[in-house]
Amino acid sequence: MPNAPIENVIFDMGNVLMTFDGERFARAFTENEDDARLLHAALFGRTEWALLDAGVIGHGTMRRLAEAALPERLHGALRECIARWPERSEPIGAVNDLAARLKQRGLGVYLLSNASTRIHEQLDRMPAWPLMDGCVVSAFERIMKPDPAIYLLLCERYGLDPASCLFVDDSADNCAGAEAAGMRSLHFTGTSAGDVDGCTAALERAILAR
Repeated sequence: MPNAPIENVIFDMGNVLMTFDGERFARAFTENEDDARLLHAALFGRTEWALLDAGVIGHGTMRRLAEAALPERLHGALRECIARWPERSEPIGAVNDLAARLKQRGLGVYLLSNASTRIHEQLDRMPAWPLMDGCVVSAFERIMKPDPAIYLLLCERYGLDPASCLFVDDSADNCAGAEAAGMRSLHFTGTSAGDVDGCTAALERAILAR
């Protein structure tokens, strides 16, 4: 049903509703750029970070892997960063406001995120969170975007027709996964382009025009 009206909008979280910038997080807990680069590479820049979001490894394992990659003098900064980096994840106001407007206009609003079991530490700071009609998080399901199965899981859980859903993500691959599941998608590039308000306004026009 390519011409079916959009009844539900499904948002990614990182760099769509909330900022996620590992380099900036690392700078907040170190004293110079060299140490920040080391900390970022050992923690957020590791391929194992995806395993944390997939629910395959736990936070203790992630810490031990990062410690092994860092000089001992940075172990304290690492522990503080692990404990407190969600505090540095900020709401992207324009997109949260958009979610509220869509909700007011009668659309369903959902969250689908590749994130760890600590996601609540960001959700508690996200203005749109109380408005959400449902949420699926990769670490709890052991499935990750762009696997079409995770999009279909959300639809099955909340009784949604994929053809009625529009998925919004900052990753083109994740948008492709949504389309493989029968949804439509919009690639949100506002944060990378530095024009969140302009991109969000274009996003709203695209949603309401469908």
